Formats: sequence, structure tokens, C-alpha cells
Amino acid sequence: MIFMPRKTKKARNPRPEVQSALRVRRSGIHGTGVYTTRKIRKGTRIIEYTGAYIPRRQADNLRPHNPDDPYHTFYYLLENGAVIDAGKDGNVARWINHSCDPNCTTDEEDHRIFIEALCTIYPGEELFYDYSLDPGERRTRAVEKAYACFCGSPHCRGSMLEPK
Repeated sequence: MIFMPRKTKKARNPRPEVQSALRVRRSGIHGTGVYTTRKIRKGTRIIEYTGAYIPRRQADNLRPHNPDDPYHTFYYLLENGAVIDAGKDGNVARWINHSCDPNCTTDEEDHRIFIEALCTIYPGEELFYDYSLDPGERRTRAVEKAYACFCGSPHCRGSMLEPK
């Protein structure tokens, strides 16, 4: 599974006080999630998605991080074709879950990925962005089932894959 970037308009680093307010804990959506302990205003750059920087060909040939869940990875595809593998040297951003009605978005800048607030996010809320995954294989019913979405949004498209 490969995350697809969205272009950024402005250059700025995440604010340390926002990053320090992020907590990883059990999610009602999917396993582990990231929550904030402070108010995050719309447009705030929250955190950088970090990890090992590897060529896509190498990422395509790597074994899954968890063989029991082969469709769950921490790969994020960059516009230049390289991949950030947050399974190696990644930070808490790798635990931000998908939603079809997200409160965050991703921006690529200089081959780096940043998570930004789409709206004001309040203390105790979980952070989400739309993964818009590229599965790297033909899109079949089995692939769509493997990438099923359980976000519960009224706008849920039923899949974490990029829209058709």
C-alpha cells in the first residue's frame, strides 16, 4: 500500500508544541491512532511523516512489516518515485488513521511529507487523513476488500484506495 501525496503551497515546519501534544493510543476506527491533547487550528502544520527513504522498486520487493497483515504498511510514495518507509525510523505520524471525511491532509515539500489540519481539531480528537492508496497491483474485488474502510463517516466510500 502506498500513500499518495498532495501538493503544498507554503513552506513551514511543524510547531514543537503541537507535536508534543500528540498521543498514540487505541483507536475506535482501526487498531492504533493519534490523538491531540490541545486545540489545533485549521491550517496548522502538525507533524512530518518520517522514516527511511528508499526507492519504490525496493519498497515493492520488501516483505510486509507484519506478515499476518500484509496489506498494512507504512509506505508513503513521493512524487519523485521514492518511498518513505515509516516502519523504519518513523515517528507517531505513521499511526494516523484513514478517514473518508478527514480532519487533516498531507502535503509534499522537498521530498518530505507533512500532516496539516483541514479544520480546527479539539483536545481528545483523533487525527485522520484520506490515504488515497495506490495498491501497486490491479484493482480487483479482493484488493478492494483488503483495503476496506471502516471510518464510519456518512461520506465513506468503503475503501482506503484512491477514488476511481
